[in-house]
Amino acid sequence: MIEKDVSFEPVITDSAGAPRELEKSGILYEGEIDLKKIGFCKLEAQQDCLTGSFCIPRFLDVQGARYCILFFITRDKIVLVDDEGFSERMTERIRHRKGSENMTKEMFLFHFMAEFLNRDQEQLALYEKRLMELEEAVQRDRADNFQSSIMKLRRELLILRGYYDEIMDVGKALEENENRYFAKKQLKYFGTISDRAERLMNKTSHLLEYAGQVNDAYQSKVDARQNSNMQFLTVISTVFFPLTLITGWYGMNFQNMPELENGYHGVIILSVIVVIACIIIFKIKKIF
Repeated sequence: MIEKDVSFEPVITDSAGAPRELEKSGILYEGEIDLKKIGFCKLEAQQDCLTGSFCIPRFLDVQGARYCILFFITRDKIVLVDDEGFSERMTERIRHRKGSENMTKEMFLFHFMAEFLNRDQEQLALYEKRLMELEEAVQRDRADNFQSSIMKLRRELLILRGYYDEIMDVGKALEENENRYFAKKQLKYFGTISDRAERLMNKTSHLLEYAGQVNDAYQSKVDARQNSNMQFLTVISTVFFPLTLITGWYGMNFQNMPELENGYHGVIILSVIVVIACIIIFKIKKIF
């Protein structure tokens, strides 16, 4: 049977108009329509429709508010519930780039999901560049505010990895076609989305590993600097220990202490000899 869904157009509404549009589309949905409570991407099979949500991070503020969308899919309709106009903008881009002729609901859903994943590869490349800059700064000992920078990057990458994992699951669930709402010949589109999300997730995992390596390099630098400081303090303590011992002896003012009756010239000369001897020993041992 040939699919007749040419020139497909989705129904786009906001939270206030969603109940009316769902009723017009013959969708019975008893759940709460509150986009603020959406926390992740998912897909669920209902008796008379597929329901799901998209929770899309904003690259300008990954840890901040997201674009939240509810969607409902039947045999011939897709209803998008969006309070921020994001779905309308994505749909306009699809019309501009792909046109509306011969557009089926499967193709629209594919292009819609592909559109908000369109720039992610470029954004991940920017994350990689920032990590490379941090790594170079560590090598040059110019890594100011390193911990705050690397923690921010790792948190954002963790959020993105979870997001791509969710999108991959949604793509796989669509491809399974549990309710048989999609044409079999067009299920490949959803497999393409799953593959793309998986590649992005793998790239994000690679960047997280890279961030861990950069952090380890920074910690090694910090440890080396601390070891150098401790070594310096150890040298100072080692040099002054015999001097403290000598001054302690002569500070007792015993009558039979050598050179005591001639002043402190002998004590000073002995101290200088001890210091020089310690320095020579340290040089031989290559302590500094």
